[in-house]
Amino acid sequence: MRLEKLQKRELYLRECQEKGIIPKVIFGGRKNFFKRMEGKISNKEWKELRSNHIYSRGDKAKSGNLNIRLVYEKDKFYIEIADTLKTNDKNNRSPRIKAEVSIPDKFFNKVIDTIIPDKGYNVKTKKQVDIYKPYTIQIIRKKNEYYVHLTIEEEVSGRELGFSELSVDDKVAGIDINIDRIALTILSKEGNFLKSKVFYYHEMEYVKSNRRNNLAGETAKEVIDDLLSENIGAIVIEDLKFSQDHDTNKKFNRLTSNFAKQKLVNALTHRALRHGFLIKKVNPAYTSVIGKYKYSKIYGLSVHEAASFVIGRRGLGFVEKLPKELIKILKNEVKPHIIKTLGSMEETYKKSESGKSQRKFLGMLLRNIDDFKQNHAWKTWNVVQKALKYKEHKLVLAL
Repeated sequence: MRLEKLQKRELYLRECQEKGIIPKVIFGGRKNFFKRMEGKISNKEWKELRSNHIYSRGDKAKSGNLNIRLVYEKDKFYIEIADTLKTNDKNNRSPRIKAEVSIPDKFFNKVIDTIIPDKGYNVKTKKQVDIYKPYTIQIIRKKNEYYVHLTIEEEVSGRELGFSELSVDDKVAGIDINIDRIALTILSKEGNFLKSKVFYYHEMEYVKSNRRNNLAGETAKEVIDDLLSENIGAIVIEDLKFSQDHDTNKKFNRLTSNFAKQKLVNALTHRALRHGFLIKKVNPAYTSVIGKYKYSKIYGLSVHEAASFVIGRRGLGFVEKLPKELIKILKNEVKPHIIKTLGSMEETYKKSESGKSQRKFLGMLLRNIDDFKQNHAWKTWNVVQKALKYKEHKLVLAL
């Protein structure tokens, strides 16, 4: 069913591409679109749902924002919106609609610093001038209430390291982000384990968007504050992308969407950059597998803590080779089991589609075991992931 749905979607997109047309898009929400078709909402309500926000980009030369401005007068914040449908006869400028805005106390200083201009000096005119910071404003209407989103550019003391750059700090922290927790492991620049900790946020899976934003910010603050207390100056995080996994698996789509992982990553990144951290993003492939089978038992760590340790080591440039114990198990137990399984297949099953698929899969595992010295280490870790599992604290076959 999943395959059919994906093939149908692919066919439709290819047709759109060949004909040079844009795929169907619904503005205002699909559910609301069908409500309008069924007459459950009026045409006016439908149009309001399709036009519920205003966006205005900031401009440094136009006092921060030309069309929508935030001002602070008599201990209150106001928003001024230019009514471009009307003009003032005197100065040919649009009159402004003015309304009071409530700003949370925690953002007071940041907003004031953004909308109040700095004093500068113009060499040509030899006069003092106001220097404004550009800011972008988006106003969104939700159920007869209006929300103002302010976006600004921020100068930070930290920075993100490039692909080939490595941290020179004495200690770094590897961070493994999951649906319900963040695992953090501190290690030395030599790649040795020092300390680990887990931060939980179980509500992230099911709470509403606003609460998710708050949880992301609160968790990021807790993590960064803990790292500052440990005198850590560099962190290594996963460079995860969920977009390729969003297809027909509704449960997974809901979890990853509700989790809003990007919000948590952004919250961590922004707070870390503000506090001068160096940030290194690495490919998370097989970090959980490596952590589970190589470090979990040695250091007494959970799978997530062990994964964060591997992430930290990867950020320091270490390559995780298979321990001799695992290589021995792959050669003496897994390989003979695969050969025995291939040999015991019935001829009729070999010719079937499922039989061909299984033979191809098992053949790939055999090649990766035989050529583990020539191949990338991840190929052999893939065999470990597919062929082995822990049962009663012992490694057993999973095939």
